[in-house]
Amino acid sequence: MLKTMTIGLMAISTVSFAGGLQEPVKPINPDSSNFYLQKGITEKDAGRLQVSLKHFEKAISFDAGNKAVLAQLAPVYYDLRKYQQSKDTYKQLVDLGDASAANYQQLVNLSFNLKQPDDVILYAGKLKSVDPSARVSFYVGKVHYEQENYGEAIKYLTAAGKEDPANAEAPYMIARSYADMLNYKQCIPFFQKAIELDASKNNWMYELGLIYYAIHEDKQALKYILMAGEKGYKKDNEYLENLGIAYLNSGNLEEGVKILGEILKKRPSDLNVLNMVAEAYYYKGKYQQAMDYWDQVLVYDMQNASAVYMIGMCYQKKGDKDKGQQLCDKAIQMDPSLAALKQKKSMPGM
Repeated sequence: MLKTMTIGLMAISTVSFAGGLQEPVKPINPDSSNFYLQKGITEKDAGRLQVSLKHFEKAISFDAGNKAVLAQLAPVYYDLRKYQQSKDTYKQLVDLGDASAANYQQLVNLSFNLKQPDDVILYAGKLKSVDPSARVSFYVGKVHYEQENYGEAIKYLTAAGKEDPANAEAPYMIARSYADMLNYKQCIPFFQKAIELDASKNNWMYELGLIYYAIHEDKQALKYILMAGEKGYKKDNEYLENLGIAYLNSGNLEEGVKILGEILKKRPSDLNVLNMVAEAYYYKGKYQQAMDYWDQVLVYDMQNASAVYMIGMCYQKKGDKDKGQQLCDKAIQMDPSLAALKQKKSMPGM
């Protein structure tokens, strides 16, 4: 009898569906998410990241809170250079309770690469709270530097140098912070430390050369500009002009004029370079050569009163006082401000 009743119930159930009753909505099958998760892992292990991504995204569509899927999805997004999606996925993991140091480190890195400074500082603090030994000072220091907050930048970059003494970027960024504040002498030891840690950075050497030039330490300026060139810094016109100036300022007239002469072959009407060569010859007492270059200035700018004045000075230095004085007076008529130079017996711009 019991057996008959069971059969009867089954029959009633069958008749109910056959009678047109609506089939209830099937619940989400958690096995579907796991099925695509495993397919994604297989493709990932085979190196087919794009295919694995499709499977992981399919898996997460079945179960948005599946941390195992999110943990696979986040690094795949990263490897495929989908950085914002990667960051969003790591954030999901943290929000779901997986607030591990590894996940916070990824959020710091991604926020830094995506140039999201507020998030760098936010996640660096959270990382430090779960792992006090985490090295986050460099990221925070660089963010402060980019925001021109140099005091905080120096503070965190100094800490970064202690966290990782081999990180050449830390002293370099400190050097740049001081340089941007025009504190050139303070920045020099940090440039030197950075170059000591990474001798391949020719642009750092060039920058240091220009810093020395700015504070009139000419031999050091020449040393580092030459070093930059030897290490592969591009020897364009700007580099060669600064190198030529460094030679002139160091007292090597012949080498300086030679380099600037090469620039003039490419830029014959560069009045700045013509004036520099003329002045260099003048200071060395080579007045005829100085006059020749100031004459070239007048070829391109006949109203250049300063050039006329200096040609007059050259004549006077050569012993032709009258002619020299006439030219100086003519220059003063062209530009009355030069009258002050006559009394000081100095050069324009001095």
